[in-house]
Parts: sequence; structure tokens; C-alpha cells
Amino acid sequence: MIYKANTNQKVIALTFDDGPDRRFTPQILDVLNKHHVKGTFFLLGTRVEKYPDVAKRIQNEGHVIGNHTYWHPELTKTSVKNMKWEVKKNEEAIQSITNFKTQLFRAPYGALDDDLVDELSKMGYRGVGWSIDTEDWKSLSSKEIKQNILNDIHPGAIILMHSAGHWTQDLSGTAEALDEVIPYLRKKGYEFVTIPELWAM
Repeated sequence: MIYKANTNQKVIALTFDDGPDRRFTPQILDVLNKHHVKGTFFLLGTRVEKYPDVAKRIQNEGHVIGNHTYWHPELTKTSVKNMKWEVKKNEEAIQSITNFKTQLFRAPYGALDDDLVDELSKMGYRGVGWSIDTEDWKSLSSKEIKQNILNDIHPGAIILMHSAGHWTQDLSGTAEALDEVIPYLRKKGYEFVTIPELWAM
């Protein structure tokens, strides 16, 4: 498991859960492209199958893809057997679209216990948590999201954001916040990296 990198280097990883979709994922990709930043996207199998073109775009634009289960259950309330099914089913969905098998896994709600982490390891996956929660899923404004990042920013941070959500959620603040926070943090000397790059540190 990784929640942050133990480093004094001013590096940050931007991560995005619950995608892809056609509402907010493209907005986020546009902002990342504009600023030449690569992110790590933890995708849901159901949405990969529904929006294969957006999943492909994430890959084509050089971002890292991670597994975020197929249906988004709270795994600690299910079983090891169910987690294996969720991970494998999503693995098949991602591979069928991208021809790529990820080794990165993030649990919905970050809900994992020792048994689940042990099984993930046996399956060849590495668990990814976060050290900064933007709480963007609450449909926050860009100003609030930006403040949640800047309040807790530190070297080696993993920032949790969302590139899709429930149809009632407005995640437009996420892309807007990114557009402001990336140049701001760059001026402060921060560099944006992917989870595999952070892990290597």
C-alpha cells in the first residue's frame, strides 16, 4: 500500500476515481493536456464498458490507468471472494479496451482490511490510497477544492479527485480547480508525477 511517498522532493501525484464518463473526464483531460501533466485514473469497469472511447483517450494521452473495481462496492462489507471477482471483472474490461493490464488498485471509499490487502498482493496488485482528499465529490466549488489541496500540500502527496460520479454530482469544480492549482504549485517548485513514478521514489 502507498498513501504518500516518503520524500523531501516537491513531487505530487494527481489521481482521479470513478471514471470514465463523457461529462467531466474530458474536461479534466483537457486541463491536464493544457498544462502537460500526467495523472493516474482509477477506472470503474461498468463505465469503461459504457465509455470505451474516453478510456482509450486516457491511455492515448499518456495517463496511467488503475483498477477501481467493476461495480464500486464497499469491499470491507463484502468478502475476499467478491473483491477477487470485482478486480478480475474490471481487469477484463480495461484490457479489452486498452490491451493493458494495470498493477495499481484503489478500493472504493479506500475501504480495505488486512485480508483484502494480502489477496491483492497475491493477485499482483499494489494498493493506492491518498494523503489529500479534495472532497470534490461533494460538488464543491473550484475555490473550495483548491483550498482543500493547498491546506494540506506536502512533498510526496497523493491527491484524491474524481473524474466522474453520480449523475446528481456536479464535478465541474474539479477541472476549474486544476486549471488554477497546477500553475500555482509549479511556481512553488512542485512537479507533477504519476503513481508509478512516485512509487519508484
